[in-house]
Amino acid sequence: MKKKGIGLDVKAPSKACADKNCPFHGEISTRGRIFSGLVINDKMAKTVSVSWGRKVHVPKYERFEKRRSKVKAHNPECINAKKGDVVKIIETRPLSKTKNFVVIEVLGQKTKKETLKEEAIEAADVLEKQKVKISKDDKESKANMKDVKAEKKEKTTEEKKEPSTDKK
Repeated sequence: MKKKGIGLDVKAPSKACADKNCPFHGEISTRGRIFSGLVINDKMAKTVSVSWGRKVHVPKYERFEKRRSKVKAHNPECINAKKGDVVKIIETRPLSKTKNFVVIEVLGQKTKKETLKEEAIEAADVLEKQKVKISKDDKESKANMKDVKAEKKEKTTEEKKEPSTDKK
């Protein structure tokens, strides 16, 4: 029985291949997580290294740090992704000690300018969400601070009055 597709809205490659680990022309099944990232290395035989950036919040410093995820993925002959390509990868059964993903689509080439623009947009969105959260917390803390300041003023005025009565 011939396979119709891999179960995703991905165009099948126009080239044919005899690779048994190709999700389109071979016997490998796909499942699990799907990522898109940049091919940073294609020097291995039928394998590419794909990386993508992400931001992780560090509560102590109230900032975000950049982290990078990097995995190796099988690169079928019919897709043949090159260094600098943006690709979509999907999880599959382990193909080797470090390969658990296969390239299913080349999305195009990414320029440095586009990458910086996307990162700036993501950072702005995250900051906006943080500001909304902080503004809610600030309203509560400002109300508490007003109460604390009022109590301190009352105590200081009472202390000023008491020493003058003790001296007489």
